[in-house]
This record gives sequence, C-alpha cells and structure tokens, in this order.
Amino acid sequence: MPPHSRPLSVLHVVDSLEPGGLERVVTDLACAQRRHGHHVVVFSIKQTEGFRVELEAAGIPVVIGDKQRPFDLRVLRRLRAAAAQQQTDVVHAHNFMPNYYSAAALLGMRHAPVLVGSCHDMGTRLENRKLRWIYGWALRRTQRVAMVGQQVLDRYMASGLVSADRAQKVLNGIPVDRFAPSAERRMQARQRLGLPPHALVIGCVGRLVALKNHASLIQAMPELIRCHPDLQVVIVGYGPEHNALQRLAQTLGVGEHLHITGQRQDVADLLPGFDIFALPSRTEGLSIALLEACASGLPVVATRVGGNPEIIHHESTGLLVPSDDIPALTEALMRLLDSEEARRVLGAAARTWVSEHASIDATYLAHDCLYRQALEEAAR
Repeated sequence: MPPHSRPLSVLHVVDSLEPGGLERVVTDLACAQRRHGHHVVVFSIKQTEGFRVELEAAGIPVVIGDKQRPFDLRVLRRLRAAAAQQQTDVVHAHNFMPNYYSAAALLGMRHAPVLVGSCHDMGTRLENRKLRWIYGWALRRTQRVAMVGQQVLDRYMASGLVSADRAQKVLNGIPVDRFAPSAERRMQARQRLGLPPHALVIGCVGRLVALKNHASLIQAMPELIRCHPDLQVVIVGYGPEHNALQRLAQTLGVGEHLHITGQRQDVADLLPGFDIFALPSRTEGLSIALLEACASGLPVVATRVGGNPEIIHHESTGLLVPSDDIPALTEALMRLLDSEEARRVLGAAARTWVSEHASIDATYLAHDCLYRQALEEAAR
C-alpha cells in the first residue's frame, strides 16, 4: 500500500458464501485486503456456510442477513447496521441482489459509505424486466462499477444500464501460488479422485446447471474413448443437472468413464490430477474455474463465450471452440489427447498468462484504486 493511502473499512455484500466462482473471488479478495491492512467484513444476504469458515479463520467477520422472503426488510436493517459500524468507507456489492439491497439500505443514511458494485457475469438474468428495472435503479446510486471482463463491460454499456464514466474493467484474480503444478501433487490428486495414475483425464469444474453445458462434453466422450480407451472424464460440481448427466452417460455407454464428484472444497488439490481442462459453457463472465485451471498449468479447451477469450487466446494459451458445437469440441479435445507436447506448451503458456495478468495481488491493487476513485468522486 502506498504510504499516503490510509487503510479502508470495506463491507462486501454477497448473496451467499456457498461454493462458486463469485464467492471464491470475493473470499480471496477480502483476505488479500485484510493482509494489506484494511478492515474487512463480509455480509451474506442468505443463511450460509461455505467459505464462511475460511473467512472467519482469516479474521474476517461474516454477518448473516438470513433472508426469508422476496424483499426482506430485516435484511435491510441488518445490512444498514453493518454498514454503520466501524465507520465503513466502502460497501462493495457483488451482482444484482446485493447491489439493490445495498442501495436501499444506504438510502438516507447519515455519513453513508460509498457504494461500489461488481458485475460478475453477462447479465442473462436481466431479461427479467422487474430485475432489470430494480438493478438499474440500484446502479444509478452506485458510484463506480467494476466489470470482470471486457465482454461484460461491453454488454452492460450497450444495454444502457451503466454509463462509461462510472464503469471499468477489473479482472478477477486468484492466488496463483496455490495452484502450482508438480508431479507429487498430480499423484496425490489421482489418489483423491480414485483414478489410475497413467490414465488420460479430462476435467471440468462448475455447477451442474444447463448453462454450463456439461452435456456436450459427455456427448463428445464416445468418439474420444474410441481412440483413447483408458480416458476418464471428471466433473467437479453439484446441481440440478446431476441425474440427467448420469443418465446421458449411461445411454451413450460411457458411464464407467464419467466421474461426478459433487461439491468439493479441495478443487485446488484436484486440478493437478487432470491432463486437460474443458469448459463447454454457453455463457461465462470471467470464469474463476478457468483461471484456476490455467494456474495449474492445464491445457484448456473452452467455448468462445463471455470472458473466455480474454483468458484463452486461441492456439496460444489454449483452444477455443463455438458454443454447442460438439464436433468442434470433440476435435479440439482429441488434438490435445493425441499430443503430450501440445498439452505441455499450451498449459505452460496459460499459467504464465494468469501469473502476469490475473493474480489476486493485481486484483487487490485494481480494486484499491477503484475504491479511492469512488471516494474522491463522492467527496466532490
């Protein structure tokens, strides 16, 4: 921290702290801010555990709003009280509901903190007119808005929801050192997953929902297994599509090659067990799972959607394919399965890119600058 920059008091507001990319980056950012001397509190609108244990172990208090109804006035009162404590400088709201709850809680508050927002995805849910209206109302009361990627920034600018003078790109970041690859970590990951030490493994991390499109990866499996009979596919995640994905694998005759782990807290320790990382999503903001895979030195095949092309530069830090194009996905995965050298080169380049552009320290510094800009603008 520059010597002239005083420590800040920051209140992060999230839907919940259940495992997910947004929640992971908020946890890492909050921990980095505390290490740099800021006072940090996290407010969860819903009852939650998840990353709460990790935050509290790092000395970061977690306040629970315990939302019980569509627009819960008790949550507003609790959020307003949390913002009033510790002379909060910045309330940082992450995505839609936290932003409009924060804007409402700060209304009429004496010496109100400055409100900063982050948009973590492409805003597909904003097709709902009611949500779009209330989120637009909240954004007009938000001093600065951080967009996690250029595609996200462009989409919100084009929609008219946020103006150019209040929005800027701030890439998500991760603690890169946590994902350093090694032969020992690879062996340990294979043991955790119960996989043969020499099998080829394609891995994927993400909630089991339709937008993540895990079905397309499973549909590619029969052709991949025909050429690589020892291939195993691991999907780390949980969600409503679990049973449907299992049925699809059984129907295609590849059920014995598919492993769905359910919710895991040890993703950093599982990634070294993969040979290839696949991200077949239909939409993404700036995927934390993708950044973590790159930091683990994995070659990546990802769809050309959302923020993925900002991380994966085709033929340089990985391979990009169109969304919902199973033949293209199959061809790209086959190319990497066939060439250990291609896997090594692309994986090393991906780790270098993340180390240089998307570390948690870089994200911390970018947010620190954003906060101080917002505070200066509010003071004027």
